[in-house]
Amino acid sequence: MTTAWVRSLLQWFNESQREMPWRSDPSPYHTWISEIMLQQTQVVTVIPYFQRFIQSFPSVESLAKADQDDVLKHWQGLGYYSRARNIHKTAQVLVESYQAVMPSDFEELQRLPGIGFYTAAAISSIAFEKPVPVVDGNVLRVFTRFWGIYDDIRHNQVKTMLFHKLESYIKEAKPSDFNQAIMECGALVCQPQSPLCTQCPLQIDCFAYVHHKQKELPVKSPAKKVPTVDVVVGVIMNDNCLLITKRPDHKMLGGLWELPGGKIEKHESPEQALYRELREELGIDSEVGSQVCMVRHAYSHFKIKLYAYSCKITAGTPQPLSAVDVKWVNVDDLNEYAFPKATHKVWADLKKYNLNNLV
Repeated sequence: MTTAWVRSLLQWFNESQREMPWRSDPSPYHTWISEIMLQQTQVVTVIPYFQRFIQSFPSVESLAKADQDDVLKHWQGLGYYSRARNIHKTAQVLVESYQAVMPSDFEELQRLPGIGFYTAAAISSIAFEKPVPVVDGNVLRVFTRFWGIYDDIRHNQVKTMLFHKLESYIKEAKPSDFNQAIMECGALVCQPQSPLCTQCPLQIDCFAYVHHKQKELPVKSPAKKVPTVDVVVGVIMNDNCLLITKRPDHKMLGGLWELPGGKIEKHESPEQALYRELREELGIDSEVGSQVCMVRHAYSHFKIKLYAYSCKITAGTPQPLSAVDVKWVNVDDLNEYAFPKATHKVWADLKKYNLNNLV
């Protein structure tokens, strides 16, 4: 016999679910790609990226054969680029070790690059109908309110507790519908600030609704203060070509191209830091000219203030000492390379300049 709230939730989902391209074809490949893209990213943002990605890489085999630069270029703008690198690695593992077939087992999925506890649960339940609950931010919010759980949701034991608590209920339903219904309810109805309780299929049995505790739940401890890091980069031109460098895969934003430079140390001016960074990174001496722009960008755990200066090489030939690669690229061809969002902000500011007249 199906529990009343499960029955109500599934009926609501059947009537209210949003159309999404991966829902119309919940194959293991589509489910995997969509779930990775949806990490830290809203559905409305993901849909066009997903459609372009699947059009270019329609199968595991085509993704495995692709050049990493091409994969990163398709990911450009989504952020968290380690996701794209891991997708590429996993596709290669699947071709080499699994005959290009995604495994269905929850534990085995977690052994693949970039597939953790939550994503493995989503793939195994949505694509393979395995009775494995998913516990993301939406699920945490829905059920801490529903069951009146006052534990701090930043603590992993809350996720573990809800996972085990939901295991018995998911067996009462089609797993793919059960998990997607809860996440959809959290996204559309049980919202963080202004939950639409009168529209919620769970309201009758909801602790927070009955006791007017919606604003108190979930309990979430304050986030740590986000530091700001000062960074400087050089705009180095040669004829109509710009010098760019490629970041190592193991570093943040790995595999992306950028302007050469780095972090400004406490005792340095931006000009001193850029001179030092260009020697360490490329083995060149430089004359640092004027500042051409300053942009701000926020990542998940820190913010940056990025200063761009015009430069010219006074000695040496650029070598990839700490970068993976270094290239002179015609400014008309820059759109063929994948750059971080902060660098795109620099491009936007530089449009007012004739790059060849910067030095």
